[in-house]
Order: sequence, then C-alpha cells, then structure tokens
Amino acid sequence: MSHIRKIQTRKRVALVAHDNKKEDLIDWAIYNKAVLSKHELIATGTTGRLLEQHLDTPVKKLFSGPLGGDQQIGAMIAEEKLDLLVFFWDPMEAQPHDSDVKALLRLAVAWNILIACNRTTADFILTSVLMKGEYLMDVPDYTGFLTRKLVQ
Repeated sequence: MSHIRKIQTRKRVALVAHDNKKEDLIDWAIYNKAVLSKHELIATGTTGRLLEQHLDTPVKKLFSGPLGGDQQIGAMIAEEKLDLLVFFWDPMEAQPHDSDVKALLRLAVAWNILIACNRTTADFILTSVLMKGEYLMDVPDYTGFLTRKLVQ
C-alpha cells in the first residue's frame, strides 16, 4: 500500500549536470530564471556555484557528483526532501562515476519523483500548470521489500 505525499507550491529542485552539459543547464536555468527563483534550488558542486552566479539566486550546494553529491541527492529523494531532479547527463561520454548516476536515476524512479534529463523534458515540467500549486503524489510502499524473506 502506498501513501500520499503533498508536494508544496514551492518545489525543492535539484539541478545536476555533467561537465559537458553544464553550459546547457546554465543556459536553460537563465532562460527559466523567473520560474526557478520561486523554488528551492539544490545543486552539486561546481554546478551550484555556476547557477548561483548566473541566477543571482541562492542555491544549496552539495558535494561534487563524484565526491558524493549524487549520493546526497539520492538520500534527499529517499527521505522525501526533493520534488524534482533536473539532471543533464552526457549520454555520449562515459563518466568515472556512471554507477552513481545509474543509482541516482533508479532512486528517482523508485520514489516516483519528477526527472528531466534534457532541456525539452525540463521545459515541459517547468511550464506545467502542476508546477504552480500543491500536488498530491503517490509514494510507493516498499514495506514488502524490506520484510521479504531471503532465500538461503
């Protein structure tokens, strides 16, 4: 049985980008500055510093992705402290922390939060009428998974 979580009008938005996608994310954020400034922004390492400079808006800065920032965001997802993940990752280049990236995306899907991995999806989410108010979301119940009997 799942439970309902209320996403507030002011969303908690994580912004993450691989090195080759940082410029794309910054351009997108500048274009959407008016909307983003209404939400709580969280970002990993360098991305957070760049966003804060370009948006002139406070950004909660976590560690760099490879140094644990991805895991910090994953923990926020699991603790229901994040509403939207905008992650511009580079599909054309292997990353030394690819397993972290996969784990982060898996958590976002498992906990049913919004994910945008490219500008088009991010634009659609950010301009959705649902971004302007509260939203009730269904959170999966993993009690059965946690209490499962392991085969020996």
